Formats: sequence, C-alpha cells, structure tokens
Amino acid sequence: MAMAMDHLAAVLVALALATLLLRLVLGWRRGGGACEPRLPPGSRGLPLVGETLEFFTASPTLELLPFFKRRLERYGPIFRTSLVGDDLVVSLDPEFSARVLQQEERAFQIWYPSSFMRVFGADNVITALGPLHRHIRALMLRLFGPESLRLALLRDVQRRARAELRSWLAQPDVEVRTATSRMIIGVTAKKLISHDDAASQGSLRKCFDACTRGLLSFPLCVPGTAFYQCMQGRKKVMKMLKQQLGERRNAAEREAVDFFDVVIDEMDRPGSEMSESIALDLLFLMLFASHETTSIGLTAILKFLTDNPKALQELAEEHESIQRRRADPDSEVTWEEYKSMEFTSHVIHEALRLANIAPVVFRKAKQDVQIKGYTIPQGSKIMICPSAAHMNPKVYEDPSVFNPWRWKGTPEPVGGSKDFMAFGGGVRLCVGADFAKLQMSIFLHCLLTKYRWKVISGGTMVFYPGLRFPDGFHIHLLPKD
Repeated sequence: MAMAMDHLAAVLVALALATLLLRLVLGWRRGGGACEPRLPPGSRGLPLVGETLEFFTASPTLELLPFFKRRLERYGPIFRTSLVGDDLVVSLDPEFSARVLQQEERAFQIWYPSSFMRVFGADNVITALGPLHRHIRALMLRLFGPESLRLALLRDVQRRARAELRSWLAQPDVEVRTATSRMIIGVTAKKLISHDDAASQGSLRKCFDACTRGLLSFPLCVPGTAFYQCMQGRKKVMKMLKQQLGERRNAAEREAVDFFDVVIDEMDRPGSEMSESIALDLLFLMLFASHETTSIGLTAILKFLTDNPKALQELAEEHESIQRRRADPDSEVTWEEYKSMEFTSHVIHEALRLANIAPVVFRKAKQDVQIKGYTIPQGSKIMICPSAAHMNPKVYEDPSVFNPWRWKGTPEPVGGSKDFMAFGGGVRLCVGADFAKLQMSIFLHCLLTKYRWKVISGGTMVFYPGLRFPDGFHIHLLPKD
C-alpha cells in the first residue's frame, strides 16, 4: 500500500512539473499570459536565440524586410519579439515611432543592445542623458554646424572630391563604396584628429570597414566571425586615439587645430564631465558615423542614377546650369550655389528613403505607455523600424520605386518627421545630417560636371538588415564628352 501511495505521489509530482514546464514554454512562446492582456502580441521564438536567425536573413529587395513584413501581417504594426537576448517591442507604426522619438527624456530614453555598446563604447554620446547630452551635442555642432559648413567644410569637401575623382580616371575598376569611403574619411579624419589616412595606407578606413561589417551581425566574438573582426577594428582605432590624446595633452605648446583640441579643452575645463573615456568614445563614434553612412548613401545614389537615366539627365542639367552661370567654370562651388541644388536634394532624400541606412533605432520606456489599445510597460525595450515609414504606400506611391520627383513641392524634411527618419528624429536627430548632405551634393556636382561612368560589375543591393552591396559596385570613370 505504501509503495502504491509513493508511486501515486511520484506520478502527481511528475504531472505537476510537466504542467509547470508546459506553462513556461507557452509563456516564452507567447511572450506573456493572462496577467498581461494589454501587451502587444508576438512571439519570443526559441529560448536564448529568440527570433534572431530570421532577423539576420538577407533580403534582396528594397521592400520592408520579410522579418517585419510577416509579423506586420500576423500581429499588426506593434508587436513583440526577442533578438540577441533582448525582449523587444517593435514599432512599424509611424505615429508610435514618432512619439517615441519626440518624447525622449520624458516617456522614453535612449537605449541600445549590449552588442552596440561593445562597439561604440559604454561612455559614448549615445548613452549620454539630459544636460550632458546637450552639451556634447553643442560641442559637435562646432564642427558640423552651419557656420563651419559654410566657412570651412564646403571648401574642404570640394577639394577632396575633385582629387578623389581625378584618381579614379587612372583606374580601370573603381569600387564605389570603398572609394567614396576613402574620400570621406580623408575629410573627417583631418578635421577631427588631423589624421592623413592616405599616408597610412588607409589603416583607419580599414578598421571602420571591419566595424561596419560586424555591427549588424550576430554578436559572437570568436575569431573568424564578423563581430570579432569588428571588435578588433575598434581596438586598433581606440589605441591610436588614446596615444594621440596623450601626445596632445603632454605637448609643451598646443594650438587648437582640430576637434581633438576642442575635446581636450573641454576635458581640462574645471567641473567638466568630459572624461578621457567619454572623449575617446565620442571621437570613435563621430569617425565611424561620418565614414559609413555617407559612403553607403553615395553608392546607393550612383546605383539608382545608373538605373534611371531620366533622373541622371535632370540632375546633370542642374549642375551644368550652375557651372554655366559662373564667370570661371572651374571655380569652387559657393554656398549660394550649394543651397540652390533643389533636384539634388530630392535625389538624396529619395535615395536615403529607399536605402534605409539606419535600419533600426532603439529606445526604452521610462513609464507605462498607452498606445492604440496596448500597454507598453515601464522598462520595455523598443525597436523602431524607419523603413516601415519610408515604405508606407499611404504616404509614398509605389514606395519601392526610385522617384525623386515625388519630393517636388514638399517641405524639406530637415528635422525629420514620422514619414522620413533617415537621420533619426527628436533630440537625437543626427548632428552630422547637414554635413552628410553637403558631401553628397558636392561630390555629385564634381562628378556630373566633368565625368561619366560605365558599370563594370556588381550593384546588387541586399538588406542584412542594413544595406550592403555583397559584390560591390564597380565602375569605370571617363571624362565627359
């Protein structure tokens, strides 16, 4: 009898454990239960891995990533998932996404996954809050603000673009993203840290190329993986920056010649919150951001123009008209000429809309938020997908088609909006947005007034989830007839 009772007790315990395990598994799969009836729908996918593998599946179209598209159809524009160890609320809803960006430091705050923080550093400007963030942003505007663009960077960008294009003539095969990346870092590294990357055989650019390949990859830091190469690239750049910082601060005499000196002066100011780690992470982030976004944007523009002769012709006519109005056709572009490049601006905005250079943006809820019948609990990590706004057929007719004329007669999206988030939005709107557009415009002017090109190979665009050209985009540059 006792043995029978023991057997029955063991069976009951086993059933209880099985029931508990089943509830845990179902709770993981659903991402919630009856106690959270107002949470957005969704699935956490597999334990630990979540839905990460599907998220990192390459997509060969310019449409919304299949990962997002499938969940939009199943759950709607606000849903939950789990990626790289983080439970996330995903917003494909333009109104909610805009609200998150506009209410930063009130209902929401900055947050990025640990893999991003490992690349950009724990003390970078991304994590700065409140007054410290505003102060660092003001420092950055000394370099990228309107006055600096007009008085210094316009000339520097143009001279570098002309020199770069001349060098392309001697090459039978130019890979556009690599070449434009070399051009851009030649300007920004000089202005930021007085570094001549050409003299060091492109060592800085190669490090950032490794960072780019690994930033939006599975964060497995094992030799041979993209993320490992990314972290090695960061390590080399930070070693160089730290060495240069020490040399500058120990110099007997120092004149302010670049942004490094601005940062050092800030570090030496009594009561400053600018530590050495904050300064180094800031310089790393500024170098990385200016190098990657503009080069991939320019590559996308040349690809779109190659495939759209009508747009290429109208753009060339705009720049040739500017050149014809000058007393000296070879004189440098003036600020007034730059501001008159209306169709150029349309081309840039349309290319950035389609290219979605910043594929995702992250934030965290500081309080419970009610949105469209759902509750977003305090502490929830939120992933915004700008391409959902950029590919919205209610806003953009035939959204996957390159159509720069759609921007005619519309206000310039200078500060970002719920329908255009290429440079973010709210208080975190990209400080270098105007600098990026200046570089693209001036490069296009130098290219279209003197040269033409033939495609040799490549040009296939893939989202992974950021935009990549897996086979490059190879062209042959020729003088204009």
